Amino acid sequence: MTNVHSVEQLSIGRVLPVVVIDDARHADPLGDALAKGGLTAVEVTLRTAAGLEAIATLAARGDLIVGAGTVLTVEHAERAIASGARFVVTPGFAPAVVRACQRSGVPVVSGVATATEIQMALDAGLNVVKFFPAQQLGGAAMIKALAAPFREVRFIPTGGITAAGIADYLAIPAVLAVGASWMVSADLVAGEQWDEITSRTREALTAAGGAV
Repeated sequence: MTNVHSVEQLSIGRVLPVVVIDDARHADPLGDALAKGGLTAVEVTLRTAAGLEAIATLAARGDLIVGAGTVLTVEHAERAIASGARFVVTPGFAPAVVRACQRSGVPVVSGVATATEIQMALDAGLNVVKFFPAQQLGGAAMIKALAAPFREVRFIPTGGITAAGIADYLAIPAVLAVGASWMVSADLVAGEQWDEITSRTREALTAAGGAV
């Protein structure tokens, strides 16, 4: 596995789909739908028992950069990396998980909600953080306020974001990418609505293209 120090060194694009998969058999057709829609990366959460197998399936394709989300423990991180995850995302700041990923040379994006947590992430050597849950915490306006004192930090806002809000977030220089699940919602995946997922990912990328 290539040693990289930050998710900025991975070509995750400007829109990062955040997926919850209940059936690992859906992973490959989901990968097809995302690739057809023009996306280059996907975050598969470990909220279900199928998460690790789905990561392995998607990573084996070779056309998507696959990350593991909702990583809560060191064991989760290690198993996700062994399954092929190229980056790891935590919902909150988790020092032990951060250290485990750094030892493995795998980028980790720590979840933050406050200035204090951003400071902790900086102290741990991180320069990219997940602002979560973004909409509930004040959205784009809150990121602008936090970015002012933390000029070296890049944000991946995630949580409650729809196509209508993508451009507002990406217009902020401190925003690296936007994490979103509306185009890969659990009901669409479970219903095998692959054409709809492709359509929504294209809509998301079109919205992202409107950002300056």
